[in-house]
Amino acid sequence: MTTPTPIRLGVLGSTRGTDLAAIFNTIDTGELNATVEVVVSNKSKAYILTRARERGIPTQFIGAKNKSREAFDREVTAVLENHGVALILLVGFMRILSPEFCERWKNRILNVHPSLLPAFAGGMNLDVHQAVLDAGVTETGCTIHFVTADVDAGPIVIQKRCSIDPEETSESLKTKVQALEGEAFIQAIRQYQNHELDHLFR
Repeated sequence: MTTPTPIRLGVLGSTRGTDLAAIFNTIDTGELNATVEVVVSNKSKAYILTRARERGIPTQFIGAKNKSREAFDREVTAVLENHGVALILLVGFMRILSPEFCERWKNRILNVHPSLLPAFAGGMNLDVHQAVLDAGVTETGCTIHFVTADVDAGPIVIQKRCSIDPEETSESLKTKVQALEGEAFIQAIRQYQNHELDHLFR
């Protein structure tokens, strides 16, 4: 039997890239047939770039200063195209993507949101977790969804849930939810490879 061609991943991130570490581990064990071709960040000192460099993966910092959203996104597209990326992962990417970019990469961008969408859409990072706590709900989690021009409103691929303890803080909740995010990303990538998500595009 021939081995299926690994899916070529491109990663956009602005922070530490904790979820990327889980993806690397699964690639290393052979449980995920994928390669990370390039990691792009809008933050020159983002630790996600360090994670990639330590593995010899190409990285690219693209500054956003004095650029329109569209101009920035075109630079990102050029890098992704240059590396032959098939599927884009947004791993803590703290920017809203332009409609132009979303259309160019339609059905090929996966984002993780640290809540059970559509609840608590529109926020980022600790702000989301604090909003969850302020709402007094007993359960939260993460959502992997396809990215569209409507923020946090693209087709949902997978959700993973966890309970909220009475003494929870936004920091402790972030840690708990992040433990689910890598696993969710890996499952979503596999489903994409196996064409199990094609029905979302019809």
